[in-house]
Amino acid sequence: MIITVLSICAILFLALQCEDKLKIPSPVGLIGLSFAFHLLFGDLFMLTGDAEHFAALVILLLPILLIGDSLELKVEDLKEHGLSLFYLAVVAVSLSVITALLIGDTLFGQYDLSFAAIILLFAMVLATDPVSVVSIFSKFELPHRLKILCEGESLFNDATALIVFVFIGLYALDGGDITFGYVAQTSLVVVGGSAVLGVLVGYIGLMAMKTTENRIAELLVLILTGYGAFELSEHFYVILNLFGGHSHMHLSGILACIFSTVTVHHFLSKSVAYDDMRLEKEEQYLERESASEKTSRSLVHTAIQKIKATVEERDRHLRTKEDVQLLAIVANTMLFVAMAEIVDIDLLWKYSTEIMVMFLATTVIRAAMMAKFAIITNQTDKMTNVNFRWWGVLTFAGIKGGLSVVMLMMIPAGFEHLEMFKAIVVGVIMLSTFIYSAILLGVIGKNKAEFSQELADEGGHH
Repeated sequence: MIITVLSICAILFLALQCEDKLKIPSPVGLIGLSFAFHLLFGDLFMLTGDAEHFAALVILLLPILLIGDSLELKVEDLKEHGLSLFYLAVVAVSLSVITALLIGDTLFGQYDLSFAAIILLFAMVLATDPVSVVSIFSKFELPHRLKILCEGESLFNDATALIVFVFIGLYALDGGDITFGYVAQTSLVVVGGSAVLGVLVGYIGLMAMKTTENRIAELLVLILTGYGAFELSEHFYVILNLFGGHSHMHLSGILACIFSTVTVHHFLSKSVAYDDMRLEKEEQYLERESASEKTSRSLVHTAIQKIKATVEERDRHLRTKEDVQLLAIVANTMLFVAMAEIVDIDLLWKYSTEIMVMFLATTVIRAAMMAKFAIITNQTDKMTNVNFRWWGVLTFAGIKGGLSVVMLMMIPAGFEHLEMFKAIVVGVIMLSTFIYSAILLGVIGKNKAEFSQELADEGGHH
């Protein structure tokens, strides 16, 4: 166990050094170093060892990753860009699945995939990894609106892909009848229920946070809030059964976690803004008092004490956010180390053609969806206009992650194409991590001056 801790810390340290010194995005460095460590020291430590245990690890760590990413979202941004995010995370994913159904037989005709199998396969590789996107973007001066579109889409895209996978793909695989009414009703119930539950848990977390001035306790409340919303949503049927509901329905843990964290973050941000205003007022008061001939020492002392208390409260909130981000980085490192353990090179080689076909197909589909989004945004004032540079960033911000493997583990063990699906999902994750990241860095680097100017035009809001 100590060797495992040492290895994780060493991999993270080296990845961060590569990021700082060589400008290699941490996800790329982490996955590359994880494979290197696994090849050199694979017999010394093992985090998971197989896909099933890896999926369990992802579920354990997913909420902390969502909490860290959700702290980058603001309610004001969600309101301003809500329509754009709805298209990117809901409409684009839905259209991508429909496109997959139209071309599925052409791509994988020799396997005679069913309607349900095509939905399952494409839903898994449509889910993106917000951690990778945030990590890459944090190193560049990009327009705030572009960051919101990419990071928000990555977060909410996961929830949509998972809903499609579970409530449509698995439901159809089990013999369920897929109708428009079923899809519409299920989507409304799951999305609406998850949002309401997440906000309620967020308010409970806020009330608990008001009872303490301890930074560690505040951090624990934030973690309890995110994990609590996630768990309550995933086991919502337990709550219904307690009240005699006799239902097997569960909601989206991803959405509930996001909404609960955004709720807490919204009020913490308001508190920080209020603290900044108080500091400014107290500073002005001290300046007036220092200029006055009748300055009272007690009044100045009181003002200083107020400033001290305000600074402490403000710093506590900001440091809590930094602590969550640190936990998220460690969690992400553990995921990449575990992913290196489950990769079967022989299996990937066996299905190398299918992996490349799926990678190219999903890349073209995503590029088309982003192009359609750009066309729509330039025809309305209600959405953020997307130019060619932004289209490139949006297209290659679709890096895949561990959630795809979690969905993979939900497929029944007796499913005839499970081996191929495992190879395709892991293969596409690997290809997107390296190829998308490299292209994304190239696009951003080539247009660095233009992005900086766009940020300046926004008033430098980053």
